[in-house]
Amino acid sequence: MTEVPAPAAESPERPARKQPSAELVELMRSGWADVEPHDVLPVEQAPYAAKRRAALSARFPGERLVIPAGLFKTRANDTDYPFRPSSEYVYLTGDQTPGAVLVLEPAASGGHEAAVYVRPRSGRESDEFWRDGQGELWVGRRHSLTEYGQLLGVTCRDVRAVVDDLAEGCQERPMTTRTLRGHDTALEAALAGHTTLHGDRELTAFLSELRLVKDEWEIGQLQSAVDSTVRGFTDVVRELAQAVATSERWIEGTFFRRARVEGNDVGYGSICAAGPHATTLHWVRNDGQVRPGELLLLDAGVETTTLYTADVTRTLPINGTFNDLQRKIYDAVYDAQEAGIAAVKPGARFRDFHEAAQAVLAERLVEWGLLEGSVERVLELGLQRRWTLHPTGHMLGLDVHDCIQARAESYVDGVLEAGMVLTVEPGLYFQADDLTVPEEYRGIGVRIEDDILVTADGNRNLSAALPRSSAEVQTWLSELAE
Repeated sequence: MTEVPAPAAESPERPARKQPSAELVELMRSGWADVEPHDVLPVEQAPYAAKRRAALSARFPGERLVIPAGLFKTRANDTDYPFRPSSEYVYLTGDQTPGAVLVLEPAASGGHEAAVYVRPRSGRESDEFWRDGQGELWVGRRHSLTEYGQLLGVTCRDVRAVVDDLAEGCQERPMTTRTLRGHDTALEAALAGHTTLHGDRELTAFLSELRLVKDEWEIGQLQSAVDSTVRGFTDVVRELAQAVATSERWIEGTFFRRARVEGNDVGYGSICAAGPHATTLHWVRNDGQVRPGELLLLDAGVETTTLYTADVTRTLPINGTFNDLQRKIYDAVYDAQEAGIAAVKPGARFRDFHEAAQAVLAERLVEWGLLEGSVERVLELGLQRRWTLHPTGHMLGLDVHDCIQARAESYVDGVLEAGMVLTVEPGLYFQADDLTVPEEYRGIGVRIEDDILVTADGNRNLSAALPRSSAEVQTWLSELAE
């Protein structure tokens, strides 16, 4: 990787670099063609983003609202992690520009006037485009403000003026100001004294709740993410033999290839857990062996270029066939998931699908002699949780755990509506050191997860293209191995 150029002001600890000659500066500033496009079309989500901004405006009339995209995060020294903007900013603009800020300023006629502050193109009349680490010769061409406006359907301004513009606005027009915290410390400092923690939390909660029900465009993006994920799982099954010869890292890399080819990235760290690692809920080290006779728990999702993510899990017999105990545990989880999915429908409580799945698992644990007493007693005391561990699902969207800043009454204690998308993912996990279960159970972990859309008359499984039952899984593995 080429070394990033030093900042304009050299630090005392770093030796000053030789300044470029006047002849080089003149050479770099001249001889460039005009590459301004003249057929820019709005991004697909622009009309949907406008409706979302209108809903936000109606909720906070007469208040200044500031939504930053966020900044690069340092990976090591002068290298950064790939940039991923705040989900709230993306939801309201359709843009993914680093450092950008959406400002909704109350209008005299009512409502708000929206402006997106972004860093525009590097002009060739200055040296930024070739001497700055974020200049265009280093990171690629940026849009002009005119282009940004055409893409997003909103007024666009230079982000280098946002702090001054906000400071001036707060002085000239004192009013309640709210901002999305945790993404841009310089912006928060500029607004210090003009915002309150309580007010900002109200803004964050509302934006989470606004995202609970997906519009038609979002549902299409989620289906696209799931379809790519299905192909990624198929890639993994086709390459299980290579994984056996190497490690879980082969599985991780195989799925990641599909995510990068068809989307932006993986939506979260892929869990490629073979053998006893499947009992660790978030096993993302992915450095273990893949052994025939054991199970592989693969929990992974492709994130689209528009940043919507799938979240799917399958548990697979590495040699293609479940043994009797593995199948018994797998079928119990499958039956629990079937009960959970059946409970997903408009008007149902969000908790209903979790409770339905847990009831099935508790019944099996009692049936197998791992728990004593009635199923009702087990559920009342939560005893099944030693082996079920986690909630049975969560909302899904721009974030893998979507809408988590929503109020409890709107989410976990709320009621399902058509347009919501959630996961149903029961599991059973018998730790390798669990002395309360027979030895043959130890080290077996099973989870099955699908992405479910609440429809007007029930639900639709977005990930139904992936085999789920134990028989279907074995047939699928056999066909792909041929």
